[in-house]
Amino acid sequence: MNGIGLRLKEERKRLGLSQAGLGAAGGIEANAQGAYERGKRFPNATYLSLIAAAGVDILFVVTGVRKARSIDSITALEAKVLEELDGLPVDVQNDIKHLITTLFDSDEQEKKENKGNTESS
Repeated sequence: MNGIGLRLKEERKRLGLSQAGLGAAGGIEANAQGAYERGKRFPNATYLSLIAAAGVDILFVVTGVRKARSIDSITALEAKVLEELDGLPVDVQNDIKHLITTLFDSDEQEKKENKGNTESS
C-alpha cells in the first residue's frame, strides 16, 4: 500500500465514512475507492476535488502534511474543548498536552510496527 492510499484511508476514517460513502462523494464506486486505498490505482484531479468538498484534507492525502486550519473551520465541540483547556491551570494544561503527545506517539509507533509486519509477511 502506498502513502497516498494509506492517507486517503486515514482521512476517510477520520470523517467516519465507508469506502462506498467516500467513493460516492468522489463520483466513483466502492471497489475503486478500495483500489485507491490499497495503492492499486491512483486518484485523478476530479476525484480529489470532489472529496475535498466532502472535507478530505487533500494536501495531507497527497503530501502527508496537514494543512493549517483557520479558527473559523473548527467545530463547536472543538472550540469548547479549547476553551475548557485554556481555563485550566498551566500545569494541568501541560499534563494534558503531554498525554495527548504520548498517545499520538504511541499510535504512530503502532502504525509503523503494523506496516513492518505486513511488509515482512
